[in-house]
Amino acid sequence: MRPTALYRAYVVLAALVVPFAAHLRIRRLRRDGVAVHRAHEILGQTTQQRPGGLLIWFHAASVGESLSVLPLITAIGVQLPQTRFLITSGTPTSAAMIEARMPPRCVHQFAPLDSAGPVKRFLKRWRPDAAVFVESELWPQILVRAHRANVPLAMVGARMSQRSLSRWAKFPRTAAFILGQFRLILTQNDDMAKALTALAPPHTKVEAGFNLKSLSPALPVHGAARSRLAEIIARRPTWVAASTHVGEEADALLAHAHVLQTHPDALLILAPRHPDRGDEVADLIRNMGLTHTRRTEGQEPDAQVFLADTLGEMGLWYALAPFVFLGGSLQPHGGHNPYEVAQAGAAILTGPHLSNFAETFAPLEACGAVQLVADGRDLGERALHWIDTPQALAHARIAASDFVAKRDTGAADIAARLVTALDLGP
Repeated sequence: MRPTALYRAYVVLAALVVPFAAHLRIRRLRRDGVAVHRAHEILGQTTQQRPGGLLIWFHAASVGESLSVLPLITAIGVQLPQTRFLITSGTPTSAAMIEARMPPRCVHQFAPLDSAGPVKRFLKRWRPDAAVFVESELWPQILVRAHRANVPLAMVGARMSQRSLSRWAKFPRTAAFILGQFRLILTQNDDMAKALTALAPPHTKVEAGFNLKSLSPALPVHGAARSRLAEIIARRPTWVAASTHVGEEADALLAHAHVLQTHPDALLILAPRHPDRGDEVADLIRNMGLTHTRRTEGQEPDAQVFLADTLGEMGLWYALAPFVFLGGSLQPHGGHNPYEVAQAGAAILTGPHLSNFAETFAPLEACGAVQLVADGRDLGERALHWIDTPQALAHARIAASDFVAKRDTGAADIAARLVTALDLGP
């Protein structure tokens, strides 16, 4: 298919904007502790040599998407044992998480900006033999220029919000042109497969897959820290509010204040989605009249609220509490990964905004592992109910564990479909 006028306009705009975007991105990466030579990877510059042999490039946006492809990379590595992998992402947090957990024969780089210069340099230096994009990573120039360089492309776990689908539908030729760069698109569910089939050209194969996050391994837990903290909070009614966004901390604190009326020794472990908001959340806790201690200050969880404002310890917080409120759901962020909570054996409370995991929360709710809440007041009532009725809580926790045990572990199947579609087999 020929480039559309809208795509050409995007290329021109990107060329005009990239000097400013590069300056802002590099400054932000440097502020977040990224070394200057690594920050310049967004310009297509490399800090490592391309390994020899077959190289498959995986691109994901941030932490959850990046970690979700690691089991898939492992499965491809089993099928193609000489293959090397390049993983790109966009945030310092994702970089740190990937580098700590990535399988053998992998390297990580920050993704190039979606403009001609950075993308050309990136492709020239890495020369990937195939590329796999995760969920909703549709960067037009990266896709088009990779396709022109004869790099076969696939997308896994594909999803779009209804708003995004509506926007793409207004420009059907451009949507078909962009989606037509892929050989294979594997979606999270049947409904998304139907929606993307309507937008994609006939030569692009669109098939239903599943949510890649269901393949993610359990979050790591530091055993010594778990034992020590469990001893400190022993016999205190404890629950977690995890991955909360702006506005949701207030709901969680309101709920905890309600719990404290009946259980004055109760503990809330509050873990914001973005730990760099720690000072802001600490001020909110004080303003709502609750006492707190902070993980980043080396304090113990001996107040009403423990502010867990660190990276990489979410598995620890899940392991310490029998139930978890998952944020990103009382505000319209689409919800967060319930598999990680269920893997820890905890029951789940969540708000109604669940578009990112709609196909997952429905069966979790049906089996009793999840309860939906409408607001902070409702959250407090549900939290108190589970604290006061241990049998109901135990039933929900067992349901969550059973759900994880029965989940589809089809990484090998997805890997085989990618190997075939991208002509990577021997």
